[in-house]
Amino acid sequence: MTPGPTRVPERVLRAGARPMLHHRTPAFSAELVQLLELLRPLFGTQEMVLPVHTTGRGAMEAVLCNLFSAGEEIAVCCNGKFGELWAKFATSYGLVVHRVAEDWAADIDIAALTDTLKAHPRTRAVALAYCDTSTGVRNDVAAVARAAKQLGALVLVDCVSALGGMPFDFDEWEVDVAVTASQKCLMSSPGLAFVALSPRAWHAAMAAKLPRNYWDFLAIKQSLSRPRPETPGTTPVHLVLQVAEALRMLHDEGLERVRQRHEAMAEWVRCAVAQRGLVLQCPELARYSPTLTAIALPAGLAPAAVREALVARGILTAAGMGPYEQSAFRIGHLGDIRLADVERTLGGLGMVLDGARAEPPQ
Repeated sequence: MTPGPTRVPERVLRAGARPMLHHRTPAFSAELVQLLELLRPLFGTQEMVLPVHTTGRGAMEAVLCNLFSAGEEIAVCCNGKFGELWAKFATSYGLVVHRVAEDWAADIDIAALTDTLKAHPRTRAVALAYCDTSTGVRNDVAAVARAAKQLGALVLVDCVSALGGMPFDFDEWEVDVAVTASQKCLMSSPGLAFVALSPRAWHAAMAAKLPRNYWDFLAIKQSLSRPRPETPGTTPVHLVLQVAEALRMLHDEGLERVRQRHEAMAEWVRCAVAQRGLVLQCPELARYSPTLTAIALPAGLAPAAVREALVARGILTAAGMGPYEQSAFRIGHLGDIRLADVERTLGGLGMVLDGARAEPPQ
């Protein structure tokens, strides 16, 4: 019950245990092509989706070195650890970063973002996380995209903890770059990422001057455009086989049903939090993610102790992050997690809390 890596279904594990397919054969190419076609509806795009042989963080970094030149300006929405990660990577590549929405407990203020873009008219892009698992926020990507487009900025979205569990409409929202990875809602082992780019983003990539080699998006696009599509270098074959099977499972379930399942699990957790007299870690947020819930604990009740007690019951949850490490913990409900898993987790949490309240004061 963590935000990732998530549980890998048996069907996906079996796909990853198939005998080796050589990555330059027609059989493997067919698997790769189907994977990428099955991903498009999750992104909500007709654009090509690129497989990138790296983690989600690697793909975020690859976006920056493919689309920018040193000294260019970018606005980053920093209302969580993974928004902050965009800013960290951009700084490391010599970009000028304008930080907005720096309060982890708050949603992105669109008016403040617009003011920042107007104050820095050379800003080339706005970067944000769709769902930031450090807080449980569900950022309003469509609203950010509208604001950015009005002032000519690209929109870069980290969808690593969202895509496959939350609705996303790359084309309709006019997003320019979206990044996801294999180990969360895609129910597979870590190590493979995927990136969708708009025509505007490809135009930026053609003009960008930052160095890139292994993560060269143009080289990946050219390899995928061959009569028998493939990727540059050695492909992580069994990761591709896993993700392809996981996507077939999601489509078998029905993407709308998958999203409804995630919303139902999140609502159940939030209701249980209230019934138990607890509060959400960031109670002032307007929009919460259906893939993770961050929960604050009362003073005197250590999150580490609660998590250890849950582990003793066979339930693994995640620690709080950043300023919430000593006061909160997080329950992931994404990917292959089902309502029965949520029920078991909440039952275990209830017993742990009841036991802690029954203990005499020291």
